[in-house]
Amino acid sequence: MTTNQYFTLETDENGIVIITMDMKDYPFNMFVSDFLKLYFETLQAELAKPEVKGSILRSARPEFMAGADINLLLNKPGDAEAFLKDLLSFHEQSLKLEEFKKPMVVLINGNCLGGGYELSLMNNRRIALAGSYQIGLPEAKLGLFPGGGGTIKLSRLFGLEKTAKIVLQGQTFRPADALKEGLIDEIVETPEELLEKGKEFILANPQVEQPWSNPKHKIPGGGLKTPTGYMTMVGSIGNLRKNSHGNYPGLNYALQALHDSIDLPMNRALEIEARYFTKALYSDVTTNIIRTGFFGINDAKKGKSKPKGFEKKATQKLGILGAGMMGAGIAYVSAKAGMDVVLKDVSVENAEKGKAYSENLLKGAIAKGRSTQEKADALLHKILPTANVDDLKDCDLIIEAVFEDPQLKAIVTKESEPMIKSDGFFASNTSTLPISRLAEASVNPEKFIGIHFFSPVDKMPLVEIIVGKQTSDETLAHAIDYVTQIGKVPIVVNDSHGFFTSRVFGFYNFEAAAMVLEGINPQTIENVAKQAGMAIGPLAVMDEVSIELILRVIAQKESLNDNEKQLKDFFQKMADSGRLGKKVGKGFYDYPEGGKKVLWKNEFVEVKEEQMVSNEDIAKRLMHAMALDSYRCLEEGVLNTTLDGDIGSMLGLGFASQTGGVFSYIDMVGIQQFIADCDRFLPNGKQWEVPQSLRDLAVQDFKFYTGNTQNWIKK
Repeated sequence: MTTNQYFTLETDENGIVIITMDMKDYPFNMFVSDFLKLYFETLQAELAKPEVKGSILRSARPEFMAGADINLLLNKPGDAEAFLKDLLSFHEQSLKLEEFKKPMVVLINGNCLGGGYELSLMNNRRIALAGSYQIGLPEAKLGLFPGGGGTIKLSRLFGLEKTAKIVLQGQTFRPADALKEGLIDEIVETPEELLEKGKEFILANPQVEQPWSNPKHKIPGGGLKTPTGYMTMVGSIGNLRKNSHGNYPGLNYALQALHDSIDLPMNRALEIEARYFTKALYSDVTTNIIRTGFFGINDAKKGKSKPKGFEKKATQKLGILGAGMMGAGIAYVSAKAGMDVVLKDVSVENAEKGKAYSENLLKGAIAKGRSTQEKADALLHKILPTANVDDLKDCDLIIEAVFEDPQLKAIVTKESEPMIKSDGFFASNTSTLPISRLAEASVNPEKFIGIHFFSPVDKMPLVEIIVGKQTSDETLAHAIDYVTQIGKVPIVVNDSHGFFTSRVFGFYNFEAAAMVLEGINPQTIENVAKQAGMAIGPLAVMDEVSIELILRVIAQKESLNDNEKQLKDFFQKMADSGRLGKKVGKGFYDYPEGGKKVLWKNEFVEVKEEQMVSNEDIAKRLMHAMALDSYRCLEEGVLNTTLDGDIGSMLGLGFASQTGGVFSYIDMVGIQQFIADCDRFLPNGKQWEVPQSLRDLAVQDFKFYTGNTQNWIKK
């Protein structure tokens, strides 16, 4: 047996080489260059020996291989050509293994993802252990596509249509489904069987070749020059444009790689894959997605923003005031995390309705096979609906989720606060009201904090934690502990009217409404917003939140400029005519019962026949407005870091994910161009005034993120 820092190698009595991966310097086995070079060099030397009949690759870890080291994808070499050269060498070395025509088997015992699955494709047989782990190619979720041979080899195995679906959607499968889909060849029940079946295959198949090496092999569905292949490619291009609007170059490059390579020999096809993969990796979009969408969100989910010096504290008993949709959703996610939840409302009947929300969610989960009746009953048993404040006694945390009325919030705070444990704390789920003002009703304002959920709570991952003027670091630490305990992603902001998310989102909505007043076609505004990558059009959003709430938010402002007064009058006209939003079946859209929503023919504004504003400027006004006010939030100290702004905008506001968030978006546009655009839009209102500090940064051609910088903190 020989051992190195990546694997051990032994040869059994039958001449079968067994390589067992155990990468001691990594948390998981990873698809990294140094390992691959040593693996290829070692295996080629072994297979060249006449007495060696074949090879087995397996893992000593609970997983097979997690994929590439994402740190290396973010902090990639500055020289793209050098990276491409290494990738081409990798493909060359992998193809040399096939020349021996000796059977190679991979034994999959746990997660086999991305580069891990591509490593398995270099083998002739893929045998997996039964289980609930994942196998597949999730690279699309990082703005990439498989560049270690996966895209090309799957196209030879499955054809264009199936490969495009797997690659463009970043699909992964549990072993049983992976077998049905053809990603693996066999499933066994025990680790012992894995090794036995691997050896059996090698001894029964002394000479093998990969399907793509066989001159008689035909690509399922045909190549690009066949009617099926051509129509598949045309359909895939159409679907990609429809779903991503061309905002993700990595996915575009994936289709180009398939298109350009499908009728070529394997070595040329892999070269094409490598070239397009390198372009995708070095695009701004991929960098943004990895930085914010992977590292930023994962770090936040682990509680990285928690103040230092405080032990992790678990919430065991949670009180919730208000059993409406928000309170009911908080009850569900908290009970699901194992907490005992007291759901209080003005009547037991109302509280029971709140609990029924969890019951309905669980019925759906059972129907889809994601839960069992036993698990559902156990979760529901943890939720106590009540109208009795005494049931809140000894709560570690009480969250107030009542109507957005400061007086009502003060009443329920004073009533319930005495029930909290001495080391517990109180939180308000307000979306706009300043926490410091609400904390005036508390006898312990240092133990009062904002925990702002997004609706629906069971689906929305973000939670905005708002620190009041007197909120202690200990309270903040425990609030972050609670949010991470329920599996959500916290960002921390400081107190102000509207905080970060509600405030910035208002600029998206108000800019859209302002364009409606200018006579721009509402359908154009909605379409352009979605084409730019926004999760939902601004007019549809306003219908969801309701025109009443928008008017209430405007009313809370101390003073209004001329533009805001016009908007207020417009929204008031809508409200007076009964167009309050989706909840009443009419707002910016009409919602016919049983039919699709259709845009309202607005009788208050005449749509101009000639569009005076370009689609590009419509998109810029919607997105620049949010980014500009995000900078103001940073300057004013509402935001502590750019990363909180980027995470909050992506997860809470549906900001175009390909940008990496509002600050990454400014970097993509370029700070000087961004300011020039805002200056050009200034005739449309004071919301376009650029802070002098941002102009000062532009003189330096400043970027919020450079190199591997993940979090710029304004000093």
